[in-house]
Amino acid sequence: MRAAGASSIIGAGFFLGTGLSIRTAGPSVLIGYLIAGLATLIVFAALAEMTANDPRPGSFRAYAKLAFGHSAGFLSGWVYWLAGVLIMSSEIVALSTFTEYWFPRVPLGVFSLIYAALGFSINVMGARSFGRIESVFAVVKLAILVAFILFGGLFVFGAIYPAKAAQVASLHSQTWFPYGVQGLWSAMVFVFFSFGGIEVVGVTASELKRKVDIAKSGIVLLISLVLCYALALFMVLRMAAWNRYDESESPFVTALSVFRIPYLDTVFNLVIISAAFSTMVGAFFAISRIMVTLSEDGDAPRALGKVNERGIAWRSLLLTAAALAVSIGCSYILPNTMYEYVTTSAGVMLILNWMLILASYLKLRRHSSAAPSKPRAWLYPYGAYLGIALIAAAVSGAWLHRDERVGLLLSLGLIVLVFIASRFSAKGGHSQ
Repeated sequence: MRAAGASSIIGAGFFLGTGLSIRTAGPSVLIGYLIAGLATLIVFAALAEMTANDPRPGSFRAYAKLAFGHSAGFLSGWVYWLAGVLIMSSEIVALSTFTEYWFPRVPLGVFSLIYAALGFSINVMGARSFGRIESVFAVVKLAILVAFILFGGLFVFGAIYPAKAAQVASLHSQTWFPYGVQGLWSAMVFVFFSFGGIEVVGVTASELKRKVDIAKSGIVLLISLVLCYALALFMVLRMAAWNRYDESESPFVTALSVFRIPYLDTVFNLVIISAAFSTMVGAFFAISRIMVTLSEDGDAPRALGKVNERGIAWRSLLLTAAALAVSIGCSYILPNTMYEYVTTSAGVMLILNWMLILASYLKLRRHSSAAPSKPRAWLYPYGAYLGIALIAAAVSGAWLHRDERVGLLLSLGLIVLVFIASRFSAKGGHSQ
């Protein structure tokens, strides 16, 4: 289960969302991935230290509550749940887009309903079945990403298709900042979104006997992931000119189509579907667990926390499925811009929760009388401050682009509503 949860990080946020990043920032998106990777490592190290020293059910929301009170825990949990619903929506939109590659005449909504039903069914089967399925997807996703990097490496160094290498635009002949620094800045929300999922480590931490294993395995995984992302993106940009990519098709499929190898882009598209699907299923699992802890703390209706004999919180799953259905319905109203709106909103809420994780870490570490045991977050407290600054910069960059601005305002509106609800919840809790 540990490996499966970690593998959920690799999903459509990278395989399709990268097209949005490239379109917005051009080749400079490579720099963005290194910056986002650094911020992700900082957040993960802080969460790993808190989990190792004081493991708590609910993980990051429990630390927010401990650091800043009931409202912060309520806000963190519900914002994560809403972000999870939007992540699933973006993954389903991506899945439908990928599938439309083969069936262009079938409405996206049909595919959306099919994938949503399949994701719900897998979670209803229980955590054990979910873990086995996720482990299979993890191997497939990592294998195809490494295979793409190896193929790209052979192409870049002239071992295959040397004539083609002279025809396609190469990275060193392109302008790194075609839209200036502002282009990279406005793309950072999409870049950060590719790393969404590190919170799953805290949610599933109770399954580990030795909490220090969270940091050991997680840091290695994330460093490897950053390198894989950067290398794969480098190959994408070497295979075709950056302005050929957009959000209507995975940039990996676009890059491979240059070579006109029969069925290669089709096979890769199939594997990408497995990546997006597993991320959607993983988000379903994680946010249903968060809903259970919210219920146990009285921050959600008690009925949502009930778990049956197979360990399935089916009421929480049904609520999540209903919210997902609403989001899918919106794809009919805004079919051309839905993915960008949803991705921006999910990315903003996700990384603002990261900021709360770092703020909680700073306060708890500062007021702790005991010295933290290993693992320890890097360069305390400056690393945490750097992480907060990078996250704030990424969120503010969404204001620079018109379509992203809509998603930013939507996410901030939802956060305000959750905060207002938290105040009423706090009054109710004190009165009990």
